[in-house]
Amino acid sequence: MNEAALESGAITAALAYALDSGKKPVNETFGPNNIRRRSTGAHEQRPVRIRDGRPLAGEFCLDRNGFEFVAHPTKVGDFFDPEELRTVYYPEVQALVKEVSGASRVVVFDHTLRSGDEGEREARLIREPVFNVHNDYTEWSGPQRVRELMPDDAEELLRRRFAIVQVWRAINKPIRSNPLAIADARSLAPGDLIRAERRYPHRVGETYRVRYNSNHRWFYFPEMRRDEALVFKVFDSAKDGRARFTAHSSFEDPTTPSGAPPRQSIEARTLAFF
Repeated sequence: MNEAALESGAITAALAYALDSGKKPVNETFGPNNIRRRSTGAHEQRPVRIRDGRPLAGEFCLDRNGFEFVAHPTKVGDFFDPEELRTVYYPEVQALVKEVSGASRVVVFDHTLRSGDEGEREARLIREPVFNVHNDYTEWSGPQRVRELMPDDAEELLRRRFAIVQVWRAINKPIRSNPLAIADARSLAPGDLIRAERRYPHRVGETYRVRYNSNHRWFYFPEMRRDEALVFKVFDSAKDGRARFTAHSSFEDPTTPSGAPPRQSIEARTLAFF
């Protein structure tokens, strides 16, 4: 990648990295529509360079960098309509992940709506942006999610390569507050990953928190519009050198203008089978 292009438009912002106490941290989700959260474990704020990925968008590759940024128009009129999400958006996401990943089968199994406005979160029972560096699945919880969602076929499916791929986008106005930073997967070392228990009312999962490493190379895509999507991988069963986990975090963008609208976003989660 062209280093001059990388620095053009780059910003410095703080990201919350995990501190490793030696004790497994816990993230718990509970309350109405699971919008309440509490957690154990400490974090530290670290200033990092976050580069504007737009000039280099065509160079990113899901299997090399862990993410791709694509134009992706949607026919969804109201992202807060659950039926429209399942009948219109889920098929759009399924087709997109198939195209980007090359998977032969894609199952959209979940989505999360987020808002930077507390009043909207309470009124719509949706979640807040996540302000710590993390990866959503671990070596254990990736396959476990397949077993939970597809119990009859899981063992057969797990004999072949599969990945968990997520699609993140704005749902209304361009995102100017609390954008998403994502790290080049090649800059993430295995020793950076800290297993954290993820407790839900009816199941227990596991995520990775991430400790600071000065080698991390961060990107973001300023003012993402609803006709654009960030496709990124949070698990891959293949251990052949391709990207397997991709650290990411919302952050306070120092260039956000005063009075910018709160962020509204959606992330859809998929199982991709090869």
